[in-house]
Amino acid sequence: MDLTLYGWHEQLESQWIEILNHRETIEKELLRGRILLDYGQRFKVVTENGEKWLERPTQSALQLVVGDWVIMTADEYQEDEAHFEGLMDRKTKFSRMASGTEIKEQIVATNVDIVFLVQSLNKDFNPRRLERYLIATWESGATPVVVLTKSDLCDDFLKHIQTVHEIAVGVDVHAISSLTGAGIEAIKPYFKKGITVALLGSSGVGKSTLVNTLIGSDILETQDIREDDSKGRHTTTHRELVLLPEGGMILDTPGMRSLALWDAEEGMSHHFGDIEQLIASCKFNNCGHKHEPGCAVQKALKSGQLKHEHWESWRKLQREQKHLEQKMKQKERALDKAQSHYHVKRENKNRIIRHESEDY
Repeated sequence: MDLTLYGWHEQLESQWIEILNHRETIEKELLRGRILLDYGQRFKVVTENGEKWLERPTQSALQLVVGDWVIMTADEYQEDEAHFEGLMDRKTKFSRMASGTEIKEQIVATNVDIVFLVQSLNKDFNPRRLERYLIATWESGATPVVVLTKSDLCDDFLKHIQTVHEIAVGVDVHAISSLTGAGIEAIKPYFKKGITVALLGSSGVGKSTLVNTLIGSDILETQDIREDDSKGRHTTTHRELVLLPEGGMILDTPGMRSLALWDAEEGMSHHFGDIEQLIASCKFNNCGHKHEPGCAVQKALKSGQLKHEHWESWRKLQREQKHLEQKMKQKERALDKAQSHYHVKRENKNRIIRHESEDY
């Protein structure tokens, strides 16, 4: 297998050579490969020697995901099996806060070059949700592209495109229809040899249908969505990295019902740079941006330079980020307290053992 087709590049090659040169033992041959498919407890990995099966490491807190480049050793008895040895440096990482009560990061995809942020032009179109995806993409290090599907179901999609341009300044926007083929040729140039494009969006927006359209066959299963209420169950339940016939790779992901941002300081700064500049221009450093004299934010809101929706979105996301930061600090304090309690108990136990030994 030619790994450059799957995104192998010079930085990875340099790291690989360094790994080989610093091996302490050469008992087993090292393999390098990229995770193509996540089956839960097992991964399908492409290597120079073909595809291998890799068990998910159970003794590590490391999150392995589709798109990762991994180091492995071949199984002695089963040719198509491999064992995890290490993780290679990630070029990009798209994360969100995991659902549930526990505060932790969920890594969605890694080593992605371009992210197609997919929304349908029927009842799924949601500018505020799109804003979250944009911030998370900027934070990941990948390049966002907005893809609006089902243009055949929208009479005035140019209006929606204008709305996206106002939110995603400088970001490419495309309206497409996998049914009629409209706009498909315009997005094909993003797929080049070694380039990985991930599709992110809600369930039912047409991500898997788009993959099938680009590949030219029904490689991914899809299910119809009722057009009267835009509901239906999307069938993608796992992440899969697919090599396109004309070059490039596409990563389909399960639909996200919600996107709670993880650590997104850089993404926030990138997306809300205009607001940060206004805040820096306020007369007082501790300006509350309400009724204070010399407030650049309020001046911009009144003149229309700053839209109220954009400002309210920034405020809401700032509150979320501060809440997440507080939760993380509480978690760290709880862990420190638990570790301290453990060490005290261990020391007391050792002290009792020493006393009993001395008495004996």
